Amino acid sequence: MSIAERWAAVRASVAAACERAGRAPSEVTLVAVSKTHPASAIREAAAAGASDFGENYAQELAAKQAEVIDPERALRWHFIGRLQRNKAKLVAGKVALVHAVDSEELAAELAKRAAQLQPILLSVNLAGEATKGGVTGVTAPALAQRIAQIANVRLDGLMTMPPPSDDPEASRPVFEALRELRDRIAGELGRPLPVLSMGMSGDYEVAIQCGATHVRIGTAIFGSRPVMIEG
Repeated sequence: MSIAERWAAVRASVAAACERAGRAPSEVTLVAVSKTHPASAIREAAAAGASDFGENYAQELAAKQAEVIDPERALRWHFIGRLQRNKAKLVAGKVALVHAVDSEELAAELAKRAAQLQPILLSVNLAGEATKGGVTGVTAPALAQRIAQIANVRLDGLMTMPPPSDDPEASRPVFEALRELRDRIAGELGRPLPVLSMGMSGDYEVAIQCGATHVRIGTAIFGSRPVMIEG
């Protein structure tokens, strides 16, 4: 299948999952994870209708933004990987959403570097995996309170990535826990946190059932990922 065909199939699957969950497809943003894929693949997906693209590496993001320009409409870029503070300048103010902020220091650096208000999400490692970034569910509320006081960034919600599994249902407890944590933090902050970024190629249907507003899908759209090491 071509990228355009895979995009159409995933888009239809997301819409069907929304319908089964009693939600409108417009409630879920499909982020096409284009990390390590060439600019030509992004152009093909954009031509098929994709408008939101996720990148994991700051330098790769900057290069692709310069190379991929859609004359028909503006593309929305999302930074979904772990971000080093010394590379915040490559991301701040240049993406629609930073999905994986995990410290007050990173939030402050993004605020410092952004020319305009930068929407961000708090990355929560609910499974406690040592190989993944993110704060714990216990420390997330206090960190959210501190980040909410930083000018020039706006905390819009939470993101998570459950442990890998061949069974999509294995992700459900993590997704439900993130939704509950989001609701708790929103109550403590006294304002909505509308975004839940959760769900990937193998479990996005379960994520949608659990309230995901952003699903991050790469392989199902672009195929196998080529190996790339950030320079």
